[in-house]
Amino acid sequence: MEVTVGLGIVGVATAALFSAFTTGFFTMRMARENIRATQIMLEKVETIRLYSWQQVTNTGFIPTNFTAKYDPVGQIGEGGLVYRGSLKISPVNAIENNADYTDSMRLITVRVDWETGSLRRHREFKSYVSRFGMQDYIY
Repeated sequence: MEVTVGLGIVGVATAALFSAFTTGFFTMRMARENIRATQIMLEKVETIRLYSWQQVTNTGFIPTNFTAKYDPVGQIGEGGLVYRGSLKISPVNAIENNADYTDSMRLITVRVDWETGSLRRHREFKSYVSRFGMQDYIY
């Protein structure tokens, strides 16, 4: 009887340990995917900040859809998880202190979608670009 109770306790502890490992690995996977999605969005926005104002406002210059692949153990760009993204540049309706910034600013919205197993996930990032921003100092 004592052996049976002892084996039962060991069995429950082992099951809890394996459950903790599974949950921990899944949590780490989701965190890794979140960080990669953030890196992709930041890369797109920082690239746009270096374009000239004419390039930002030209509707055909910057692609609106993109994909990025990620495999932590594979070669870059091969197989693995596929992130699908969209990029939208729109005018800003900002009137502050009787100054209209509609012609001088653009709102950039980057959205990335991907799937973790059967769980659909997405992240979105918004930022502003100004006509008198960084690109005038670099080029």
